Amino acid sequence: MKAERKCKIGILAAGTALTAAFSLVLPVGTISGNGISDSAPSGNPASVSAAESSGKVTLRIANWEEYIDEGGWDEEEAIDLDDRESTVILGENSMIEDFEEWYLDTYGVEVEVEYSTFGTNEDLYNQLTLGNDFDLVCPSEYMFMKLIAEDRLQPLSDSFFDEENENNYYIRGVSDYIRNIFDTNTINGEPWSSYAAGYMWGTTGIVYNPEVISEEEASHWSILADPKYKGQVTIKDNVRDSYFAALGMLNEEALLEPDFISSPDRLERIAELMNQTDEETVKEAEAILKQMKENAYSFESDSGKADMVTGKVLANYQWSGDAVYTLDQAEIDDYYLAYAVPEECTNIWFDGWVMLKDGIEGDDARQQAAEAFINFMSRPDNVVRNMYYIGYTSVIAGGDSDIIYAYADWCYGAEDDAEDTIEYPVGFFFSGDNADEDYIITAEADQVNRQLFAQYPPQDVLERAVVMQYFDQENNERINQMWVNVRCFDLTELTPQDWAKIAAVLTAVIAAVVIYKKRDDIRQLKRK
Repeated sequence: MKAERKCKIGILAAGTALTAAFSLVLPVGTISGNGISDSAPSGNPASVSAAESSGKVTLRIANWEEYIDEGGWDEEEAIDLDDRESTVILGENSMIEDFEEWYLDTYGVEVEVEYSTFGTNEDLYNQLTLGNDFDLVCPSEYMFMKLIAEDRLQPLSDSFFDEENENNYYIRGVSDYIRNIFDTNTINGEPWSSYAAGYMWGTTGIVYNPEVISEEEASHWSILADPKYKGQVTIKDNVRDSYFAALGMLNEEALLEPDFISSPDRLERIAELMNQTDEETVKEAEAILKQMKENAYSFESDSGKADMVTGKVLANYQWSGDAVYTLDQAEIDDYYLAYAVPEECTNIWFDGWVMLKDGIEGDDARQQAAEAFINFMSRPDNVVRNMYYIGYTSVIAGGDSDIIYAYADWCYGAEDDAEDTIEYPVGFFFSGDNADEDYIITAEADQVNRQLFAQYPPQDVLERAVVMQYFDQENNERINQMWVNVRCFDLTELTPQDWAKIAAVLTAVIAAVVIYKKRDDIRQLKRK
């Protein structure tokens, strides 16, 4: 039997539902659980003064359901890390309670958090449209790009990016790999990083049953339309992910051509192919999606995890965070699943913190509290708490702290007596150098296609991973109409034979109704 994974099974939250706006694609010592810091107030002096003079601050936050540590850990759940400080992580209180206490201790200002949750990006957007006021929200990347494009976000302050401020845990600890993506991807000429701070991230791929499906089969988007597995695969019930998979199939030959793979501008060329939204491309993608629909057990947003765990289906198109959850759940019953990223390409998704203009309303004290919350969530010990609770991967590498790497090693490092092991490099994320010997996890060999692989993809996956960007209105309408055509029943596709069958069924139904009616009339006459 395989060794039990030490990480707690995350309580899954975020997922992307049907998009209101589609996308283009572009490359891309012991710490206690109460979160108290002994550091003196620091940061932008003007902001601190504004906060101190305004008294109590109310901070309105909206986040995905079950997407933050709620505390209440049992003592046996304490995480003993083998980092430089021998850190022990224990979530006694909720992250919200700990933040309120930390903020008072750090800045000398009382803050009250009004915390709300949402189920989808569209739920959040609808709330904003209906006039709900939030100061800080955590949507997925396409939604915060939409909000940037609509000029609804408050830029992060200059002081938020001050790396000399010891309380600026985000900018001091975000992975350079992630930071580069946020700096280089733009909306209306402005980088994401001017408005958004990352929270969790991952890839998309295929969760599969390795007893039935080979790794080679699962490593291509075409498995979703393979008649060999008719009724045994599930597809994402949203236009973004499904269209991406369809384009992966449509461009499979080009994406796997050896010269294409070895080209120095491979990411840009992947982006060019995956960006195509002309009428002909959309029409071809629609045909592929209809094949997928015919072949699939279902379109789903959340049920695919349970369907995989129960064995109802053999393969599930999935976000990497959900993949980890699914593999964990199956493992409880000694049922081992695997995760593959298509060899053609994959897309990187993000959830990130952004401030709303309508909420902040130029209030320096409120903005400071919102930015402090982002930083508190980015403190290495709190990053571990949230990852442990959620099961997703934080964008924070830790900077000078080795706590987060120690946690990855705690989760996935092989036992000393393990025989079949691999050296798994994660330097790309933690130091920017995948050959960095300080960031190599000795893991069990099967982690090459399981949880560790899903949480920290290897270099070859990142070399074919692109970011989905905001889409303009004209192309958005074209893609969404395509999706309506796929998801709805299309009468124009019925053949003469289909119509003949329908006519026969209708004739039989009408005849049955007539016969029943006559029998009923006869019964009524007999009673008279």
